[in-house]
Amino acid sequence: MWRDGNANAYEAPVSWSGLGETGIMRASLFRLPSNAFGRCRITMTKKHFTTRALHGDRLSAPEHGVLHKPVHNSVAFGYEDVRDLVAIFQNRKSGFAYGRQANPTAEALARKITEMERGVGSIPFSTGMAAIGATFLALLKAGDHVVSSAFLFGNTNSLFGTLQNFGVQVSFVDATDVSNVAAALKPNTRMVFVETIANPVTQVADLAGIGDLCAERGVLYIVDNTLTSPWLFQPIDVKAGLVINSLTKYIGGHGNALGGTVTDTGVFDWQSYPHIVEAYKGNDARTWGLTQIRKKGLRDFGAALAPEAAHHLSVGADTLDMRIERACTNAQAVAEFCAAHPKVAKVFYPGLPQHPQHERAKQLFKRFGALLSIELAEGVDCFDFLNKLELVVSSSHLGDNRSLGIPVAHTIFWEMGPERRASMGVADSMVRLSMGIENTDDLLADFAQALA
Repeated sequence: MWRDGNANAYEAPVSWSGLGETGIMRASLFRLPSNAFGRCRITMTKKHFTTRALHGDRLSAPEHGVLHKPVHNSVAFGYEDVRDLVAIFQNRKSGFAYGRQANPTAEALARKITEMERGVGSIPFSTGMAAIGATFLALLKAGDHVVSSAFLFGNTNSLFGTLQNFGVQVSFVDATDVSNVAAALKPNTRMVFVETIANPVTQVADLAGIGDLCAERGVLYIVDNTLTSPWLFQPIDVKAGLVINSLTKYIGGHGNALGGTVTDTGVFDWQSYPHIVEAYKGNDARTWGLTQIRKKGLRDFGAALAPEAAHHLSVGADTLDMRIERACTNAQAVAEFCAAHPKVAKVFYPGLPQHPQHERAKQLFKRFGALLSIELAEGVDCFDFLNKLELVVSSSHLGDNRSLGIPVAHTIFWEMGPERRASMGVADSMVRLSMGIENTDDLLADFAQALA
């Protein structure tokens, strides 16, 4: 509890365990008087995606009528009545106890992502990989089994190798066919993990089929939504229980802050999960999974999202739909250009009719994404090609406003070795391209001169 200048008492303005059905908190949930920090007369009923993102912070009545939740750098939070602090520690009350577990600025961003994903709650992390790692750390034990798509981001693949060192069994399968996932399930399978569009070869998993399978078998379904973002796709529609987003990429968009989230969609029944700690089983079973991830993953692992980074990412998220729409348009144009060029042997992009999962992507996603990869024709050096590009920056990042390119086999996938790269379809001449929001004609002219 704290008091304002008029001696009015308020509860902590953020709760990560008491989210409403829309995944966004309302001032009434905090017992705030309507004029506490300035009246907010808007409701989010029937409002569209970007409107909800832009105005979401206002619903929690932020300090002094600001439109974005301010940067709160405080690590410690004080209480007039120590019983309130005790209640927070014992999960009986919402609030802030220590900056490593929750921060007002980071929690405001988490509410925004929850709203975007139509979930029941989200936990913010310092990076997307921290979100994935903490989720695994919190929910898995030695002897458990995970089924994963074989087509993965390089660091996620590396993380699964680390899990195997600690006694977790991992089966990698071609997730573009649900029958492969079904065949890999075991009695000790705890979760299935896939990416929406695989990085860098752009395979599209049978997301709906896997969701039906996991629902039938009672297995937790985790979908990494980074390459599509919640604007293009929301995994709750394919029965995903948890959704991962690297906020560093499209949601933040500006290459100026790292961050990640795990969102609970409310689909999975946590009462069926065998590893939930007894102390984390509150009245609402929907909160059990996130409670354990926050305690065993975020608190114990320590990968907290910094308040300033959270603020940058929240501001970036406001324009997600406009940025990714432009980037998708550029990706489609560059993919079509490269597909017709004699110095390009292959193009990997779901927006091309010849892509193996083109029809699936068309059914699932609003657009086909802003990432593509190309294999250059024999005799065309991938290093020379990248060096000739003027607008495409050689960088390991993706999802930026600027177009970026990288020789995949020699950098981000180098560590896994040639055999594993070959199994994922990564050739030595492959170049991954993350298209930005530059003028389309300028980009096409740049590719034309680099391939001349």
